[in-house]
Amino acid sequence: MKPADATIRVMLIDDHQTMLWGLSKLIDGERPKMEVVGTARTCEEALAKIDQLVPDVILLDLDLDGKDALDIIPALLSNLVSRVLILTAERRQSTLDVAVLRGARGVLRKDVSAEQVLKAIEKTHQGELWLDRETLGRVFGELMNPIAVRKPDPETEKKDTLTAKEQKIIRTIVEGSGASNKALSQRLYISEHTLCNHLTSIYHKLGVSNRLELYVYAIKHQLGNPLP
Repeated sequence: MKPADATIRVMLIDDHQTMLWGLSKLIDGERPKMEVVGTARTCEEALAKIDQLVPDVILLDLDLDGKDALDIIPALLSNLVSRVLILTAERRQSTLDVAVLRGARGVLRKDVSAEQVLKAIEKTHQGELWLDRETLGRVFGELMNPIAVRKPDPETEKKDTLTAKEQKIIRTIVEGSGASNKALSQRLYISEHTLCNHLTSIYHKLGVSNRLELYVYAIKHQLGNPLP
């Protein structure tokens, strides 16, 4: 067992280089209490590094270059040492609840203060949960009585797997109708390559094959509507 005053080893997983830089500066500024031991910008890179780094706490963004990071949470925790703390812009509570059910020990919004980030890392490392009462109630309710939880219909389950960024892309496609990928990428302020990565993920999640099928699906299931 590590001594109580040992440095907390933190791994950062986020697809935004600026975010990684800022978090690294923040956490390394707390040495010797905590330090960043590694970073990753994709699911694949995170899985490739986790066994070598074995960090105490992992700060994980749920949207990694268009890929859903929910699926890699169990693998990140397989070493029985690391604890996952979600740091995300995701607002859908259902997605955040799934992250907790898959093993995350806490959830932070990306608009929280630097002090809250540092405190959450420390508390998570100490074995505490960083969750509000409502989330705890829902998650424990599902764990205690999963049969009583109404199973959503398949289409709802599909839509719930979409990240906020993917929803924005779908709305932009609906608004732009027949706009080219180049025009769409310019409107979204991303590269065509990144747009194609997002579209591949969206097609897979919704079970469609191309932009036309996606457009029809989005209209039918009202995915082009602005978020409330």
